[in-house]
Amino acid sequence: MTPLLEVRDLTVRFPNHTPVQGVSFDLAPGEVLGIVGESGSGKSLTALALMGLVPPPGEVHAERLYWSPPGQPGVNLLTLTPKTWPQYRGRAMGIVFQEPASSLNPVYTCGWQLAEACTAHRRLTAAQLQQRQRQLLQEVQLLSPDAPAELFQRLTRRYPHQFSGGQLQRWMIAMALASDPWLLIADEPTTALDVTIQAEILALLKRLCRQRHMAAILISHDLAVVADLADRVLVMQQGQVVESGRRHEIFHHPQHPYTRGLLACRPVLGRKLQVLPTLADFYADRPPPAVVSPDMQAHRWQMLQQQPALVRVENLQVSYRRGGHVQPAVRGVSFQLHRGETLGLVGESGCGKSTLARALLRLLPVQGGHIYFDGQEITHWSPAQLRPLRRRMQMIFQDPLGSLSPRMTVRDLLLEPLFIHQPRLPRRAALAQITTLLERVGLNADALPRYPHQFSGGQRQRIAIARALVTQPDLVICDESVSALDISIQAQVLNLLKQLQTEFHLTYLFISHDLGVVYFMSDRIMVMNQGQIVEMGPADQIYHQPQHPYTQTLIQAIPRLELPWAS
Repeated sequence: MTPLLEVRDLTVRFPNHTPVQGVSFDLAPGEVLGIVGESGSGKSLTALALMGLVPPPGEVHAERLYWSPPGQPGVNLLTLTPKTWPQYRGRAMGIVFQEPASSLNPVYTCGWQLAEACTAHRRLTAAQLQQRQRQLLQEVQLLSPDAPAELFQRLTRRYPHQFSGGQLQRWMIAMALASDPWLLIADEPTTALDVTIQAEILALLKRLCRQRHMAAILISHDLAVVADLADRVLVMQQGQVVESGRRHEIFHHPQHPYTRGLLACRPVLGRKLQVLPTLADFYADRPPPAVVSPDMQAHRWQMLQQQPALVRVENLQVSYRRGGHVQPAVRGVSFQLHRGETLGLVGESGCGKSTLARALLRLLPVQGGHIYFDGQEITHWSPAQLRPLRRRMQMIFQDPLGSLSPRMTVRDLLLEPLFIHQPRLPRRAALAQITTLLERVGLNADALPRYPHQFSGGQRQRIAIARALVTQPDLVICDESVSALDISIQAQVLNLLKQLQTEFHLTYLFISHDLGVVYFMSDRIMVMNQGQIVEMGPADQIYHQPQHPYTQTLIQAIPRLELPWAS
């Protein structure tokens, strides 16, 4: 069979660096190719090069970059000009980006934007356009086949901000399919989505490729995401393909240490490790980490139960007032958190996890219930009463770039909370303290005069961890603190958090929508849905014997991969 796309020695050059070097592959009609690797490995730039979207002054070179759809004349994509590219880009090749909220125009309705995609490459009457829109919305399961016309009209008149992340991604897929492309490129289409929504989007892409006999390139930093969808897999590192092969070969018999590392760095449910393996472990050919036995977990839980409760919550109620209506966000939540414990909190976006965390820190008003910290009820304390307590309660956020001031150096970011709570501390002693803390989180004194934008995502999260620990807190709330990180960097940060917990005697409330991450970190897990705790218990019990249907759904939706050493 003639390949739909032939790529030989694809290279993307910029004046000062070459981020993509020598990439080669063939893509057959109807085939799904997965491209995996960490941030900066060249995955997205490879996709942009295929569609002629590399921004200047970037240059695309290749020995062969040939497009040959069945029954149509082939074309050398390198010879296309800005005037001829629209015949292929959007019409024959569609693309879906990672963040749909940034890809859609907020000032136009989603229906208008879908109509624009439908009419960009073909002329349609008003009746034909409406029929085409309904067909696409049904295909991406935003509209049922028997939906009345009124529902269709309401759906198309809504704006992007009126849809959830999963619904927005379905709109983006519908727009990419509007011209019946031969190839769909999905660039990190599920990274920002909850695990259940992620499973739905991946199942949708799989069904669409099968029904349309459409080829697809699925780009992700997570091998587990492409495990069920891709026919072949390319593994990229630093702009080069380090391994490629059929799906079974890559997932069950990986040859390159980088591939084995990506497979193993992801926390695995049902197999609790003392530490997560990292890429460095595989390059050094170190033995696999030890497994935490059930007896070890039971002994640790017995020790924790002997500790007093650092946090106790009774029947907590938190609501928001919107448009004159009161909307409950946290409804009757009760639990306690022992000193030295890690309590995991899982649930989908919008279930109330972050609202609960902010209420515990008294950053949101509480409408009912009681919050106790170290034996003192703080539910209605004034800001003046809370100020001495702030030092003992800290939070690590999901996006370090958003939580760290871009105008402050690392030195100032770490000194600021220290001087707020210890204004008489000598500057020399403060500098020595923050330098030592930086070393503990894997950085050195060279980082002090630099700004947040000068670091990688993993390094920025280490700075955010150091900032949270500089006041020597008792309680640290990790709110999706590793969700935005590559799998290998995530493993390093999770291992670091465990080490710091032992060294600084920390108590964690660990919030995530990823049950695999929570399982690795937590002694107990709380499952939250629609503002309520639907299930709570030891991590192994929640995984092996989930009682609530919602918990069972979360666990079933988690992508599963066999570890290289598990056989």
